[in-house]
Amino acid sequence: MRSRAGVGLALLANLFSGIFFRMFSASPAILGSLLTIPVLAFLLGILAAALRTDLRLPGAAYQAISVYLLLAIGVKGGVSLSESSPQEVIAPLGAAFTLGILIPVAAFWILRGITRLGPVDRGALAAHYGSTSLVTFTACLVFLDSAGIAYEGFMATILTVLEVPGIIAGVFLASRTGGQRASWRPALAEVLTSKSILLLAGGLAIGLLAGPAGYVSVQPFFGALFTGVLTLFLLHLGAMTGKHLRDVRSAGPGLIAFAIGFPVITGAAGVAAGTLTGLSPGGSTVMGVLCASASYIAAPAAVRIALPDANLGLCLTSSLCITFPFNLILGIPLYLAMASALATIT
Repeated sequence: MRSRAGVGLALLANLFSGIFFRMFSASPAILGSLLTIPVLAFLLGILAAALRTDLRLPGAAYQAISVYLLLAIGVKGGVSLSESSPQEVIAPLGAAFTLGILIPVAAFWILRGITRLGPVDRGALAAHYGSTSLVTFTACLVFLDSAGIAYEGFMATILTVLEVPGIIAGVFLASRTGGQRASWRPALAEVLTSKSILLLAGGLAIGLLAGPAGYVSVQPFFGALFTGVLTLFLLHLGAMTGKHLRDVRSAGPGLIAFAIGFPVITGAAGVAAGTLTGLSPGGSTVMGVLCASASYIAAPAAVRIALPDANLGLCLTSSLCITFPFNLILGIPLYLAMASALATIT
């Protein structure tokens, strides 16, 4: 028993030392990758909000860019999926679905221990953290591309799978423990017929049917313009984040600690699951980012219907103003370091 424990401790020590070594040894490359135009545009948006300059996009432009990003990710993911074998995809999909249920359950009970929030608000937050952030996912892809790190093209399928179960689990926990009867049917309809799910799933189907040959004609639009359009979107999100930064004070120390610490835990779980199911270090990084991110588009719409008494302002402050910037600036390179370290010992 002692020898096994010693081996386990040695492996853990080796893993953590590997993570820190890779973080520090690759710091110039990581810094260069983080100082990409999309991330700098996000920081510019925060600065503009601090200076009380409104750089937010008009509503119509914001909606158009949202449609573009969702469809582009779906189509490119579908094309890559058409070139993948079922054996490559099934295990990561199963792991993603399982984590999509376990993450909100863990969030719900951890929040009970470190905050004074009631069951309804804990369930609402669990729904947000059980779902995913499209923009964090997209920023991760740009980060990996700029660093020249390969990843599996079917990760958009993982994104789609992770979008729904967490929201349902969070609402279920709130309704079972909070004494509030959830509006299940309209909430489920809101999730399944939402723009994000429809465009991602529809884009996947289009890309899968068209294949690489069909994608060639739209590559200049969905490929070459992608990073530029993401830059505008992150400028808008930076302005939104900066506008609500003052609300962070009202979140309390427990929720602030959760919004930073919980993504690290779930990100590590996602990286481990990706590695164990055969994903490359780049793919495992994306899996970690998906598990670490929190929704601020799909989840609020569903929670607003299912849990009308939930404090959505608190959910958005936590997911958009704390977790999103953390993942964008520090989380993504951290999950890459985890994936690289795990790849050396498996």
